[in-house]
Amino acid sequence: MTVQPPAFVIDPTGADPDAENSALRAAGPVTRVDVLGVTAWSVTDPVLLQKMLTSPDVSKDARQHWPLFDEAVRTWPLALWVAVQNMFTAYGADHRRLRRLVAPAFSARRVAALKESIEQIVTRLLDDLEEGFEHGRKTESGSVAPGEPVDLREHFAYPLPIQVIGELMGVPEERREGFRRLVDGVFSTTLTAEESAANTAELYASFDRLVAAKRAEPGDDMTSLLIAAHDEEGDGSGLNEAEVRDTLLLMVSAGYETTVNLISNAIARLLTHPEQLAHIRAGRAGWDTVVEETLRVEPAVKHLPMRFAVRDIPLPDGRTIAAGDAILASYAAANRHPEWHGESADVFDVTRGSHEHLSFGHGVHFCLGAPLARMEGSIALSRFFERFPDAALAVPMDQLQRVPSLITNGHTRLPIRLKPVR
Repeated sequence: MTVQPPAFVIDPTGADPDAENSALRAAGPVTRVDVLGVTAWSVTDPVLLQKMLTSPDVSKDARQHWPLFDEAVRTWPLALWVAVQNMFTAYGADHRRLRRLVAPAFSARRVAALKESIEQIVTRLLDDLEEGFEHGRKTESGSVAPGEPVDLREHFAYPLPIQVIGELMGVPEERREGFRRLVDGVFSTTLTAEESAANTAELYASFDRLVAAKRAEPGDDMTSLLIAAHDEEGDGSGLNEAEVRDTLLLMVSAGYETTVNLISNAIARLLTHPEQLAHIRAGRAGWDTVVEETLRVEPAVKHLPMRFAVRDIPLPDGRTIAAGDAILASYAAANRHPEWHGESADVFDVTRGSHEHLSFGHGVHFCLGAPLARMEGSIALSRFFERFPDAALAVPMDQLQRVPSLITNGHTRLPIRLKPVR
């Protein structure tokens, strides 16, 4: 009888992702891990991961393909990640049906039409930052004196995608902050199962109110589009009620937290690697390249739960991922794999020959919102460094605190000095 080695425990606080990713890669292309009490196979080899992400032998439908599903939805803090009914957890023909219905919301025409709006939002946010730097600003805990550092994550990286996704979905401005707090709870991996369930219930109640409002007064927004795709005829070709609100959840989650991390991670990297910023200013690389290299080195999502083996999957080393086993896509570790990007894979370099990454997924589940996120990131970064060319990180990089999550990859604050102090 073969004795399985103990599973590598994925840190729920995400305190040191670089060390964790290195340890996972050192353990081999695939290794058993513990994800908040659930045993899974972490895949860090990019070639093998891409193969699994496109294989019909791997599913995202926990209801069909995970024997532990019923127990997990009762006791696992990440139950929402496997229990939602939308493209994220669909498999086969069901996934194709859902993607076909949702894709029009992210058509090239709709995304391009958002460009001017994004530019206007960015300009307003930068105006507010400059005004606050010159004259001080009020915060919930008091006032900040002129010239003091500003938390760029809070005052720039957060409000941009919140306003963009709010506009895309038709969420009234007064409700957007409430969605932000609840989505933060979705990505948190330090909540108990009870706290997570309470957050989920409140989030669904918010979506139910939004759907009711859009049914009463439809608009040219994604929520109204999804409601129009509701399966009124009952033939299974449209969206059912659960799929409507779970698709809204997917759009808010994917379009908000990930873009926040992209923008703040890119700014932090450029401010701590001035030679890379110099490449941009000299025209040796573009802002689109900064976005791709940031996504490669600091992906917005480190690990994405969960996928499941539909049937036994033999591994190159002779082991087998058994049918029903959970599979964790460890994107952050795969993106920096030396066999993909050489010995400099850990280095942030906007001039490297290839910036390939898996940060938007791969295959049939590739992120529909990728063009929108890329556009937001490129506009935000170019305009910020144009407005504040002398911006500097106000604390050493190693003093930035990580968001407590094994999923999301970002910092809780990004204190920046926008201009030299006179």
